[in-house]
Amino acid sequence: MDILSILLIGVSLAMDAFAVSVTNGMTQTRSRFPHALATAASFGLFQGIMPFLGWALGSSFSAKIEKIDHWIAFGLLAFIGIHMIVEAVRGNECQKGETAFSVRTLLVLSLATSIDALAVGVSFALTGTATLGGILFNCAVIAGVTLVLCLIGFYIGRRFGCLFKNKAEIAGGCILTLMGIKILIEHLFFS
Repeated sequence: MDILSILLIGVSLAMDAFAVSVTNGMTQTRSRFPHALATAASFGLFQGIMPFLGWALGSSFSAKIEKIDHWIAFGLLAFIGIHMIVEAVRGNECQKGETAFSVRTLLVLSLATSIDALAVGVSFALTGTATLGGILFNCAVIAGVTLVLCLIGFYIGRRFGCLFKNKAEIAGGCILTLMGIKILIEHLFFS
């Protein structure tokens, strides 16, 4: 996969975490940079680890399903993308007010928002990102993109509240769905 594709996947995967970071920024009225950094680092770490775990899982069975791997990768990415869009359209709730900063809650949110990255890791295995160096690079890019976007999201939440939360999730869902379509088209017509 080229670097632009990895960056787009990183941005897409980060949209859930970005939206939660916006919410955290909105609810932390006494927030400081350490809260923003802890939020961004936690989301980035989980978004970086989960694709690796998915890749390891997918690599163990990718040779057995080589003839349909592009359909599986398309299905996973499209499902995740459409799910993100549906959740963003349904979830219009916006809360203001003080919420205590909790490491436990942050870890649970980090895990919850990174489950889709596990499925993307499986799709990396199915589409040929088969070297350890390649997957580590992809995971580092995804983690870095997530960290930066979550820092930005935290401060956007502090400043603008709910204005961007759902739009970010919809954009992320669209990008993931389009990446799935790209994989399918490349395999069907250009391989």
